[in-house]
Amino acid sequence: MSEQPLAEGTASTIAAVDLGSNSFHMVVARPVNGHLNVLDRLREPVRLASGLDATGELDAAAQQRAIACLERFGQRLRDMHPGSVRAVGTNTLRKARNSDAFLEAAAAALGHPIEVISGLEEARVIYLGVSHSLPGSPGQRLVMDIGGGSTELIIGEGFEPIYMESLYMGCVSLSQAWFSDGAISAKAMRRAEIAAGQELQAIEQDYRRLGWVGAVGSSGTIRAVGEVLQAMGWSDIGITLPALQRLREAMIGAGHVSRLDALQGLPPERAAVFPGGVAILIATFAALGIERMEVSDGALREGLLYDLMGRIRHEDVRSRTISVLKERYHVDKAQAQRVHDTALYALHQVMHAWQLEDECVANLLEWAARLHEIGLAVAHSGYHKHGAYLLEFSDMPGFSRQEQKALAVLVRSHRRKFSTAVFRILPETQRERLMRLAILLRLAVLLHRSRADIPLPPFHLEVDGKSINLRFPAGWLELHPLTQADLAQEAEMLKEGKFKLMFE
Repeated sequence: MSEQPLAEGTASTIAAVDLGSNSFHMVVARPVNGHLNVLDRLREPVRLASGLDATGELDAAAQQRAIACLERFGQRLRDMHPGSVRAVGTNTLRKARNSDAFLEAAAAALGHPIEVISGLEEARVIYLGVSHSLPGSPGQRLVMDIGGGSTELIIGEGFEPIYMESLYMGCVSLSQAWFSDGAISAKAMRRAEIAAGQELQAIEQDYRRLGWVGAVGSSGTIRAVGEVLQAMGWSDIGITLPALQRLREAMIGAGHVSRLDALQGLPPERAAVFPGGVAILIATFAALGIERMEVSDGALREGLLYDLMGRIRHEDVRSRTISVLKERYHVDKAQAQRVHDTALYALHQVMHAWQLEDECVANLLEWAARLHEIGLAVAHSGYHKHGAYLLEFSDMPGFSRQEQKALAVLVRSHRRKFSTAVFRILPETQRERLMRLAILLRLAVLLHRSRADIPLPPFHLEVDGKSINLRFPAGWLELHPLTQADLAQEAEMLKEGKFKLMFE
């Protein structure tokens, strides 16, 4: 059978970059017949989590290490097709108070945008990567991933996750807490395992109740443990609790991370964070009653590639998420469709003049139009504010934190006062673009205030910087005095953003 790459007109090569708390990873691949042919891999131990200071700021040294790594990755990725690279930050960038400023410099170094994803989104994508790397099997499986700052546990079946959790413990954070001086004692190991067990306590019963047929581990820590156990002859297949206990005793016997080189198969750069990772793994085996865990080659970066491949082929999980939210909050679908159609009609008229040609821009406007009334499920009064809160803080599979913030701002701004202060939660480089999208959404909502299923006449929209000229067929506004009054009021409100709305 001949190779079938992506459809004509799309990128034939895609890439994923994982800005993890411990290591940065890059994978470049070519999709063929629904599978990935890996062309290039790079991994660098950046130790980003170790750069978080007591105030939650990412220190200059960690930022410099990260930027230098991304510049090297950028040499490989900079010339790739826009939209063919998905780069994500995880736990450390979720926590860092100064992540926005860092992300601008990081994106410039890489040559592509960088998203920060939630813990549950990280879990979903990890499961996607692991499930595609394993042969199909009946029944549910448990997938575990120990990162530098968080640990993800997912129960799923086939390619679909069923239950997901992201816990605030990782190989870097636990190693810093209990093995900061490098010493490994029985007392420190016991305390680290207890700390991990406390994190697991809240989910233990739910996971045991749901159950699974097989357990699978992914990413650096679990892969390193599997390689050590096999190299030392303590386990022939996968990871078992007795083998982990032998590993624990060997580490305590070594007494210090500098002497873990006696463990065959352990990469030297992983030694400093290995004790914390092993403590998490032992605690999880004990809490969930895991007997054996196999090790997967797939992880977050492979999941990003499969997710990106779906987006390119218009099988985007974000569209499913929007549909689920519409059902959950009983959105008026007919009104949402009217506003959606008019907003996109307006966008197509001004996208060149307002520099809104990117596909991601149309996506944001489409999603905001479909969900602009989501807050009505809470209360009519101030429903645009309720909707913004729901969109910023809900778990939304497929969406990055930046996308959720942008959606929240659009929904918050679609009615009432046009406040420029609302846009300040966004990076400065995005504010003007989001204001323009908000205006298009506001006009679409205004023109469908009657909620009647009566088509609008074709209107003409022209923009020049902050000047907006809206023209209707002759005599139409005179026949619709309420719309005329609404547009006059809108023109006054848009002055807050120094926009000038004219209509005739």
